[in-house]
Amino acid sequence: MGSSTDNLKGFVLALLSSGFIGASFIIKKKGLRRAAATSGVRAGVGGYSYLLEPLWWTGMITMIVGEVANFVAYAFAPAVLVTPLGALSIIVSAVLAHFILQEKLHALGILGCVMCIAGSVVIVVHAPQERAITSVQEIWNMATQTAFLLYVASVIVIVFVLVFHFAPLYGNSNVLIFTGICSLMGSLSVMSVKALGTSLKLTFEGTNQLIYPQTWYFMLVVVTCVIMQMNYLNKALDTFNTAIVSPIYYVMFTTLTIVASVIMFKDWDGQSIGSIISEICGFVVVLSGTILLHMTKDFDRNASRSLYAPLSPSLTTRLCSGNGEMLKHVVEDAAYPEDACLRRQGLY
Repeated sequence: MGSSTDNLKGFVLALLSSGFIGASFIIKKKGLRRAAATSGVRAGVGGYSYLLEPLWWTGMITMIVGEVANFVAYAFAPAVLVTPLGALSIIVSAVLAHFILQEKLHALGILGCVMCIAGSVVIVVHAPQERAITSVQEIWNMATQTAFLLYVASVIVIVFVLVFHFAPLYGNSNVLIFTGICSLMGSLSVMSVKALGTSLKLTFEGTNQLIYPQTWYFMLVVVTCVIMQMNYLNKALDTFNTAIVSPIYYVMFTTLTIVASVIMFKDWDGQSIGSIISEICGFVVVLSGTILLHMTKDFDRNASRSLYAPLSPSLTTRLCSGNGEMLKHVVEDAAYPEDACLRRQGLY
C-alpha cells in the first residue's frame, strides 16, 4: 500500500484543482462581460471579441492549471478520493459569483455548499490508501484481470447499444442516453488517466515507463474516450437544459468511476465495512449537495430574465483526467449564453 503522504498530496492537488477551476469560470465570465461591453456584441450572438480580452485568457490559463493539478492528483491518490472532490469547484464558483458577480447565493445554495463540504470531509477521513505501484506493467496486469475485463466488455457493449440503437430513437427525448454514453466512457478514461499519470510520475522519479507499449496504449484510450465524451456531451447540452444534464452526468460519471476504480485498483481491499459505508454515505451527501446547488441555479434562471443568466458551475465535465477533466469547462460554459456559440463550434 502507498503512504498516507501520497494520499495527502493527491488530496491537496484535488483541492487546488477545484479552486483553480472554480475561479476560472468567474474570471472567464468577467472577461466575457468586459469584452461584450467593449465591442457591443456578446459571444452568444456570434461575437469573438473575448479572444482579445486578457481577462478571458487569464481564466482559460487558470482552468488549464486546475486541470493539470487534477491530472497529477490521480497519480498520488485513489479515484475514490479524488473524483468526488471535484464537487468542491462548484462551491468556489458559487461563492465567488456571489461576491464578484453579484449573483445571489440563496439559503438552499448555502446548504448545498455545506453538504458538499461535509460529504467531502467524510470521504477524505475514510479514504483508502493509494496502492504502491512500481511499473506500468503492474497497472496493465490490473487492467487485464478478469473482473475489470468484464467491466470493460460490459461498458463497450452498453455504449454500442446506446449509440446505434437507443440514441437514434430516444436521444433527443431521454437525457439518460447521451449522458450515459459520456459517463460510461468517462469511467474508462479516468482509469487510463490514472495509469498514464502514474507512469509519468514513475518516469520523472527515474524509472522510465515510456519504453513500455502499455503506457502509449493507455494514452490512446484516454484520447479515444475523451473524443467520444466531448461529442456526446455536446449533444446532450444542445438538446437538454444544462441544469438537468449537469447533475445527472455528475452522478452517473462519478458513480461509474468509483465502481471502475474499486474493480481495477481494488481500492476497498483491506478496508473495514464501516469505512466503506462511510465513504458511500459521504459520496451520497456530496451528490445531494451538488444537485441542490444546481436546483437553486435553475430556479434563479427561471425567476430572472436579466441579460446575463446566473452562473451554473458544473463539476461534471472532469473528463480528461478523471474527474473526466478538460471537458469540465464545456458543461460549465454551456450554462452561459456568452459561451453558447463556442460550445457549438467546439472551439474550446
